[in-house]
Amino acid sequence: MQKHVMVLFLIVAASALSATQASPKGYAVTQEATEQANHPLDTVFLIVMENHDWSKIKANSSAPYINDVLLPMASHAEQYYNPPHLHPSEPNYLWLEAGTSFGITNDNDPDDNHQSTRLHLVTLLDKAGISWKSYQEGISGKDCPLVGTGHYAPKHNPMVFFDDVTDTNQPDSAFCIAHVRPYSELATDLEQNTVARYNFITPDLCNDMHDSSGCATKDSVHNGDTWLSAAIPPILNSEAYQTGGLILITWDEGTGNSDGPIGLIVLSRNAKGNGYANDIHYTHSSTLRTVEEIFGVKPLLGDAANATDLSDLFSVFP
Repeated sequence: MQKHVMVLFLIVAASALSATQASPKGYAVTQEATEQANHPLDTVFLIVMENHDWSKIKANSSAPYINDVLLPMASHAEQYYNPPHLHPSEPNYLWLEAGTSFGITNDNDPDDNHQSTRLHLVTLLDKAGISWKSYQEGISGKDCPLVGTGHYAPKHNPMVFFDDVTDTNQPDSAFCIAHVRPYSELATDLEQNTVARYNFITPDLCNDMHDSSGCATKDSVHNGDTWLSAAIPPILNSEAYQTGGLILITWDEGTGNSDGPIGLIVLSRNAKGNGYANDIHYTHSSTLRTVEEIFGVKPLLGDAANATDLSDLFSVFP
């Protein structure tokens, strides 16, 4: 009897050992948690903030959520830039979508700056059967938002500059209306696990750190940090994030037409996390290339073909 008890004990002990492994900090990680951490990247949330060098964000007391909550759990880049001398906002958003600015150097509406090419990210995704949405704060969802209203600005919504998305600047474009949705709908989509696989998210002009006049406070960094503190937890708690999700947070350009460095923060169970940072030179081309690699779509668009991807910030990629 005693021999049988000893054998049973050894079997249980062996099973427990195989079900756990030591984490880098020495904590026990269950087999289930390890499998979750190694789930293939499947869903991307890209959030774009506005007009601040990384030096204006990092260690800034106006950004406690970024500095005290996100950075200790995330990976981030110390040398991430907008493409050289690319200003103002609009060409940087177009670059994130197509790897080029198409020679645009202003913030004009799609009526002036629309593009006929189909060589841009969401069309590649659509052709591959990969779902996408652009969540824009401040739009009604009743039409294709081709002009600014309130604190919504088309210059921060790159998808509406492409004719194949908007049926060439048609406010009643059904395709555009189906894919460019009010940010307020994201919460329900997360709860119901109906989010698209690629989600481009733009706060309004108060919440993206762009403006301070007429906003919650006169501190644009604080306003954006407060918005992130409300926006990020529902994503982190969602099924989409828990099973292969990735959140990328970046800024469109630096302060006062500076090229940066600007911020790039990576949140994922597949990221190195725990405050990991590197000094690799990245640009928006790196983000675009990374998203293309995650979803396996080609060709690499524009300057993405020449860029270093963000894989160093991950423990498992793609």
